Amino acid sequence: MNKNLTISAPAKLNLFLHITGRREDGYHLLQTVFQFLDYADSIELTRREDSAINRLSNLAGVSAEDDLVVKAARLLQSHCDCSLGVDISVDKVLPMGGGLGGGSSNAASVLVGLNHLWGCGLSQKELMRLGVQLGADVPVFIFAQSAWAEGVGERLESIDLPEKWFLVLKPQINVSTAKVFANSQLRRDCSTITIRDFLIGQTQNIGNVCEKPVREMYPEVDQALSDLARYGEAKLTGTGACVFAAFDSREQAEKALAELSEKWDGFVAQGMNQTPLKEFF
Repeated sequence: MNKNLTISAPAKLNLFLHITGRREDGYHLLQTVFQFLDYADSIELTRREDSAINRLSNLAGVSAEDDLVVKAARLLQSHCDCSLGVDISVDKVLPMGGGLGGGSSNAASVLVGLNHLWGCGLSQKELMRLGVQLGADVPVFIFAQSAWAEGVGERLESIDLPEKWFLVLKPQINVSTAKVFANSQLRRDCSTITIRDFLIGQTQNIGNVCEKPVREMYPEVDQALSDLARYGEAKLTGTGACVFAAFDSREQAEKALAELSEKWDGFVAQGMNQTPLKEFF
């Protein structure tokens, strides 16, 4: 078995996000669609014969013990009573606090990669159940395909989406998910919709309920959405701060980015219905 493994941790977009209610434990009930992008962090895992788990790369403002890649490795090690360890290096391109799922994607890729490197033998479903302990979005990255999600995000159904080109703008701020979900203006009573309604374009009442409070709390996001709206339907992903618009071609997306690049950082990426993690199952 190989000792080293380099694995990607792709970004995700929420094509819409509704809150349909709240559980007694305070968790919000959601409906959303996840689509992945071919824009990703790269994670290098090197198996150790001792039990040490080392993060070799730095992440600004995040200690090793608080980093989800370390937490993911420790969780799998404990769950499987594994005596092996790992050195972890992350080449980080996904922004923190951007709504692209970078931390959750990193955690998912570490779980999947170490399940392979350590020979743990857990199934995809077992890894998804383990991953939810690290965050609500971790299971969808282990699921590794575009998905319709309900519940608190744990009920997933695969969905085939057009693999369009996306322009993503990255305002240089971190949006606090906790503050967004605590905002009194956040709508929590959306009517449930069906996958069919979403796919056939019945989208007049479909959007991201986080957009209104985020625009009010973070003027930079409001401005990014307004600027991007000149080129297409501008949307917020997750709780932000990143915003995006879909295009039919790479050329169209790159032309828009070129015109916006004096004011905004951003990137162009293509949507993916499956991620490289799918190859492990």
